[in-house]
Amino acid sequence: MKKRLGLFLGIAISSLLLVTGCGNSEKSGSEEKEKTLRVVTDAEYPPFEFRDKGKLVGFDVDFIAAVAKEAGYKSEVEHVAWEPLFEEIKSKRADAAVSAVTINDERKQTYDFSFPYFISTNKILVPKDSAIKSAEDLKGKKVAVQTGTTGQAATESIVGKNNENIKQFENNNLAILELKSGGADAVVADNAVVEEYAKNNPDEGFTVVEDAVFEKEYYGVLFPKDSKLIEEFNKAINTLYENGTYAKIYKEWFGTEPDIETLKSQQ
Repeated sequence: MKKRLGLFLGIAISSLLLVTGCGNSEKSGSEEKEKTLRVVTDAEYPPFEFRDKGKLVGFDVDFIAAVAKEAGYKSEVEHVAWEPLFEEIKSKRADAAVSAVTINDERKQTYDFSFPYFISTNKILVPKDSAIKSAEDLKGKKVAVQTGTTGQAATESIVGKNNENIKQFENNNLAILELKSGGADAVVADNAVVEEYAKNNPDEGFTVVEDAVFEKEYYGVLFPKDSKLIEEFNKAINTLYENGTYAKIYKEWFGTEPDIETLKSQQ
């Protein structure tokens, strides 16, 4: 009887350990799912990402927090500057990057992207009395751009690559300062950046020039190649499109309705 009782107890204890073990496994999976993702950015790009009283804020910051939450994660956004963020992703030291990064074929050779989440186009910031009225007028002028951006590429396509009149800067804030100081005749950058600057600084006398030569671009969340997060993030992005969260964040930062149908058509 004692042998049988011992046998029964042994079976019961083994079963309990098995159940407990399964419970820990499920908990571990849940904890892994809720882990905090390291997201890198260049916080010199208002209104997408910038620092306000020491805190990182902006459209991209709010967007990535909402997407990560929908996907079951937390996100911690860290400023590393523009060019370093690509190295952080390439080396897989960061889980993702969100920094108004345009999706293009060259970048897709090295990185993966989420579905598009923002429509952009390059525009030209100039003084109101400027003779620059189109992209063609940039020829022979000093143009300030942020290094490694589509703004630089767009300018080069007009005035020529390695043109000495293209002045490259680490970020658009420095490019705009160059324009303000008279060291440049124009700045070429994403429409939201130059439009926001002109709107928020009316006393500085700048205006924005648009030209059909600048094609539409689409921002995506940047991931290391073959990241396991992409499928979850794409699903979360579409959920935010459908439940109104994306539109709410967009309107808070830009004051207009987003073109969600065009964004979805690019998937």
